[in-house]
Amino acid sequence: MITSTTGPQPADFADVRATNLAVVLRFVREHAPCSRADIAASTGLNKATVSSLVADLIDRRLVRETGLTENRVGRPATMLVLDGSPYAAIGVEINVDYVSAVATDLAGERLLTWRRSFGGGESVNQGIASVGAIIRRVVNRMAKEERQVLGLAVAVPGLVDVQGAVRIAPNLGWRDADLGGDLAKALRDPGFPIQVDNDANLAALAEQRFGAHAGASDLVYLTGEIGVGAGIILDGRLRRGRRGFSGEIGHVQLDPDGPGCHCGRRGCLEAMAGIGAVLGKDPSPAEIQVEIEESVRLARAGDPATLATLESVGRSLGKGVSILANLLNPEVVILGGYYVPLAPWLLPAVQDEMDDRVIAAGSGDCQVVASTLGHDAAALGGAARVLDSIDSGRLPRVP
Repeated sequence: MITSTTGPQPADFADVRATNLAVVLRFVREHAPCSRADIAASTGLNKATVSSLVADLIDRRLVRETGLTENRVGRPATMLVLDGSPYAAIGVEINVDYVSAVATDLAGERLLTWRRSFGGGESVNQGIASVGAIIRRVVNRMAKEERQVLGLAVAVPGLVDVQGAVRIAPNLGWRDADLGGDLAKALRDPGFPIQVDNDANLAALAEQRFGAHAGASDLVYLTGEIGVGAGIILDGRLRRGRRGFSGEIGHVQLDPDGPGCHCGRRGCLEAMAGIGAVLGKDPSPAEIQVEIEESVRLARAGDPATLATLESVGRSLGKGVSILANLLNPEVVILGGYYVPLAPWLLPAVQDEMDDRVIAAGSGDCQVVASTLGHDAAALGGAARVLDSIDSGRLPRVP
């Protein structure tokens, strides 16, 4: 006899409780200070259930009481806010010439922000050893502060599949690396989950949670580092595609007769609007910051050649953004990385191209703005992904 298990299955009580705990925790994060009555009224959970769930969250030191408020009808209510003082979420970004690490508490407040030099030409094994040493220092720092690490998420500039394996990271020279598994070994099985994702994906999560457009349901983040990639959030969810390889906007061809790209093709967005196009060469990682600062200085001084280059790059970037606007109709496209200091000169040309190329009137209400999160966006997004997993019900045990 053949039976089917594809229909609705009975929910396990523990699963239901974990889901409800996550609902209450998210509500407190989004609406604190709030009362138990506020939670019950907004979530539909009954008051007795809310009281039990809040007690559980207090025991886990995820929520704490913060006194009474009398600014309401009826008796004063005990208000609740996030606690999370025993916990930390860690995000790490591996880039061509540096590794960034960010640790946050449960509310997203930064506990630590580090940047360390990194040899982009290192082999995978050497790279993992270097990154592992940095992560150990962050974990030890959190341990000294008596904080339990909830998880670690690592951002990589390349194709990362849905299992977290780095299939190819061309600017690092890495291919088919089980980065999560190898880091777990390097950290001697640290006791917290390790996730790996594309840098643009994690930067998009950071923008959605912490950026100037936090809460946007439809958002695209464009990296402005050595490469150009897109992190895509639609209907409130990060979209990775079937195998995790979405967002490679940098290799959309704009001009078949255009400049050569590192991928071997010609006229890709990355070749025409990446940092190499801004600087007129492929600079070494150590040169980029100085060269970008010089471009900004010349642009401010009104140097004609610099302004012409930035307008050309902005127009190419605008063509790529127009494709995103026509295809996805996001609320906002956020330019990150080295695009940020150049944004005053890039954005007008981007907007001109959008006005010409986006089919919907008013560019479909799609804004293009510069990130306010700086170069640590992807690392901060790693911490955001860990916090997202807590919001989804993967709660720590009672300390």
